[in-house]
Order: sequence, then C-alpha cells, then structure tokens
Amino acid sequence: MLRRLALRDFVIVPALEIDLEPGFSVLTGETGAGKSILIDALQLALGSRGDAGVVREGAARADITAEFDLPASLAGWLVQAGFDAGADEGLLLLRRSIDAQGKSRAWVNGNAATLAQLREAAEHLLDIHGQHAWQSLTRPAAVRALLDAQAGVDPRPLADAWSAVRAAADALEAARAQHDGIERERERLAWQIGEVAKLAPGEGEWDEISTEHQRSSHAQALLDAARQALDAVAEADTSADGLTSRALDALADVVHHDPQLADVIEVLRGAQAQLEDAAHTLHVYLGRTEVDPQRLAALDERMGAWMSLARRYRRPPSELPALLSQWRAELAALDAAADLEALQRAHEGAHRAYLDEARRVSRARAAAAGPLGEAVTLAMQQLGMGGGRFEVALLPQEAPQSYGLESVEFRVAGHAGSTPRALAKVASGGELSRLALAIAVTTAAQDDEGAGTLIFDEIDAGVGGAVADTVGRLMKQLGRRRQVMAVTHLAQVAACADRHFVVSKAAQRGITTSDVQPVAGEARVSEVARMLGGDRLATSLAHAEQLLAHAGLAPAAAPDAPASPLRRKPARKSATASSRNRSRA
Repeated sequence: MLRRLALRDFVIVPALEIDLEPGFSVLTGETGAGKSILIDALQLALGSRGDAGVVREGAARADITAEFDLPASLAGWLVQAGFDAGADEGLLLLRRSIDAQGKSRAWVNGNAATLAQLREAAEHLLDIHGQHAWQSLTRPAAVRALLDAQAGVDPRPLADAWSAVRAAADALEAARAQHDGIERERERLAWQIGEVAKLAPGEGEWDEISTEHQRSSHAQALLDAARQALDAVAEADTSADGLTSRALDALADVVHHDPQLADVIEVLRGAQAQLEDAAHTLHVYLGRTEVDPQRLAALDERMGAWMSLARRYRRPPSELPALLSQWRAELAALDAAADLEALQRAHEGAHRAYLDEARRVSRARAAAAGPLGEAVTLAMQQLGMGGGRFEVALLPQEAPQSYGLESVEFRVAGHAGSTPRALAKVASGGELSRLALAIAVTTAAQDDEGAGTLIFDEIDAGVGGAVADTVGRLMKQLGRRRQVMAVTHLAQVAACADRHFVVSKAAQRGITTSDVQPVAGEARVSEVARMLGGDRLATSLAHAEQLLAHAGLAPAAAPDAPASPLRRKPARKSATASSRNRSRA
C-alpha cells in the first residue's frame, strides 16, 4: 500500500506531501488543474523515463519520494540487492531526483539504485490503468499478456524455449547450407594441424632450445675462458689466491705492532674465501661442460624445423604451441558444425522441450479463459451492457510461435441472443471504455497476489448516468481489498470514495502552481456539486448531498471523517521537507 507521496519542485508543484490510507480515494478538479501530476510523479518514482521538463521552472531539481508498505514478495529481493535498510520497519522508500540538465538519480531505502531496479520493484507495488486502457484490448500481445497474468503464466520460460528452438534450427540450416565449405575448411585445418603436430612444439620449448643452442655453439670458447679464469684465480704461479695469501702472511708478522691492520686482514680473508668459491665453481663448470657436436647438430635441426613452420604460417616461433591449440579448437567446432545428425537431434530435443512448455501454457490459458469471460460478463451487466456476453477465445496457430500454440482474442456480444465476435470489430468506443473498466476491475479483484495499490486514471471517461453509479460502487467494493485511487470527472464515482482530494491550480505573482487538498463535509458537497454542473445552484447542491448520502457519506458524518492526511509545505520551506526526505531515505 502507498503510504506517502512527497513532491518538491515537480512541474508546477513547489512542495507537497500527501499521506494516504487504505480504501478508495479519488482526485478531482477542474480540467487542466493537474490531476494527473500525482500519477506522473508516482510513475517516475517507480522508474519511468523522465527529463528536465519535469523540473519546476527556476528550480535546480525535482524530487519525488514514495513510501510503501513492504510487500512480502519484495523482502528477499531487498536483501539480495543490498537494500535491506529499513526492511525491519516494514517500509519501502523509493526516491527519484531529476535535475535541470535531465540527469536522474534514484534510491531504495536510502541506497543508490538503478531505474531498472525501481521498475522491478514497481511490479509488486502498483498497477496503473490509464484512460486509454481500451486501446490495449485491440492489441493481440496485450490481450495475451492479460490472460497470462490471470492464468499465472510466466512467459519467460516459453520465450527461452522458443529461442533455443530457433538457435538450433539456425545452426542446422547453416550447417546444411555450408556443408561443402565446412568440409574444405576441416581438411585445411586437419592438414595444418598434422604438419605442426609432427614437430610437437612444447609450451616454452623454443626459449629453452634457443638458450641451449647458444651455449652449445660456443662451448669451446666457454671452456677456454673458464680455464683461463681458473688459472688466474687459483692455479697459476701468480694467481689471485696466491697473492692474497702472501699479503696475509706479510701482515700477520706485523699486526701485533699496530692493531689497525687487523681490519685489513679480515678484508683479505674474506676476499680469499670468495676466490676459493670462484675456483670451486670453475672446477665444476669445466668438469661438466664439453664440446658435443652431435647435440649441437640436433639442436640446429630442431630449431630449423621450428623456424621453417614459423615462416610458413607467418608467426613468431614461440607462438607455434598456441597456434596448434587454436587450430585444434577450430577443428572441434567445425566437427560439431558438420555433424548434421547431432544438430538434428539437438533441434528435435529443443522442439520437444518447447512443445512441453507450450502445452503447459495452453492448459493454463484454457483453465483461466472461462472464469475470466464469466467474471467480465457479470461486470458488463452492471455497466450498461445488460444481456451482453464476453468470451476469451483461444485460436490455434498454424505454426508454433514464440508466445505459444495459440493466439488469444477477446470477443463480445453486445446484447442477448447475438453471437460474440471479435471485440475490435463490433464494440463502439463507449463500449470499449466500459469493457476496459470491467476487465480492469475484474482482473484486479481476482488477483489476490497482485500489486497492493491500484490507480485508475480517468478510465471511466465516456461513462455516465446510472453506469457511473455502478463504477463508483465497483471501485468502492474493490477498495475493501486493495488500496484504490481514481482520477475522475464523474460526480457519482467521487461520491462513493472513502476519501476525496481536490486538485486546484492558481497563479500567484505570475507563477502558476498546483495544490492538492482533502475535502470533507460542506466542502466535499460543493466539489461534487461542481462536478455535477454548478456549485452555486441549489439543485446541484441537493443532488450532491443525495449522492453522498446514498454512498453513506452524508455531510452529517463529516465530523467523524479521518483527520486531514495532507501536510502542504510552502515553497520557502521546501529545504526542510527535502531534509526530512533525505533522512528517511
């Protein structure tokens, strides 16, 4: 249920807060007063598109905050999305801000959110039936979606199954059309793989054999250099090790005369130790290194094979292992694409899965079509279409479609004894409006798990007389199960509401603003009289009193009416309202 709606600098509303309650509420006012502004603001708070045009002239940004009771269906979603703040209080706070440049920001319970997340939440919170709802009754997709909603059908599994069928069919068709080309490509890849596979290039092998070849091709020079170094370090008559020993002996004889020479002796001993390590390493190197012409020849041959293939396929030698892996993966993909039998089996399996899901959907649609037709037929009797009959027809398709095995058509018989025919062909504009209203009220009443708040935005346009009384009673009855809000021009509908709000527009110092105020008692009688045709005529006032009395809301009951749920804030205090919205968000 919608608890509160707060606007700041939205279109022609400087600042406004409205608290709402369960039951049936109406918004009325002169044409052009801005009755739909609240609906537009709600749609923005729930993720619809917005631009800089919604910002009140001269303001920096428009801000909309909507507070709902948290439905159980959204509790898990809140936690998963990280919007758990405030969930313990059972509230859901949605906020939307649009600046003068058209940039938009959104929050859920004070946490930054995307518009897609607002729209996802909206599915559980609010249903809006607009004044042109009848137009959807002539569109097959909308008709089908309405029946599916009543049948509890989720269309996504069926759409996914159909996509799988199409993908499998496209793969099979492409394989058949390109069979010769695929075979040629397979042969080419197989030959290339065979050529490179003979070499069997290992990952990192090129770097290893390049290093070993470099070392082997210079083996004699390396041995000569190592022998010369070993002689200079330790084995020659005047080696570095021998000279270091002579220096240590000379200093050892005189160090007791001057202790400062002890540090020099330590340095020389360290140098001598390092020279001994170097000599040992050179000994080992000379013992392990030898000139091996056969190994060098083998390395020359191996490197030549690498370089030959690399030149042939215009790749660096080090990339040959990766190239071989790539070709093998491509060949496996071509093998799969060329396996017509496997592709045929995949297509048949996808088609069977689609048919299973489509038949399940068909059964659910068939089960819901009859009760929906009966319920709308009953509503028609109360809406000036006595004797009329409404049917939901399921028409088998010649070929399966993404939406299933049948199309859905609404049919209507305008009077008793006539055969129902396609609604768009036999219903007049007024009848379409009444049918749209009957369907909206019926489906909303039957959907116990639907959104908690229903909004009817002038859906009763084109209705009058005794039918208008029925519309009001139907909405009031629906308001016992859901929160219902209606924007209406009909006095009979307004008289049935539990709460009545009047939208007015005024110009002050050349600036036009819109305001919303609750009315009760004599003020409500005057507003209903205005809707009837004149608030100053005694007959209109008397008629208004009769309507309210008939609805159980005579002026005498006004003192017991609920306290005003509206707290209108002047424009100069909008910053305070914004601060409270931010703190609650």
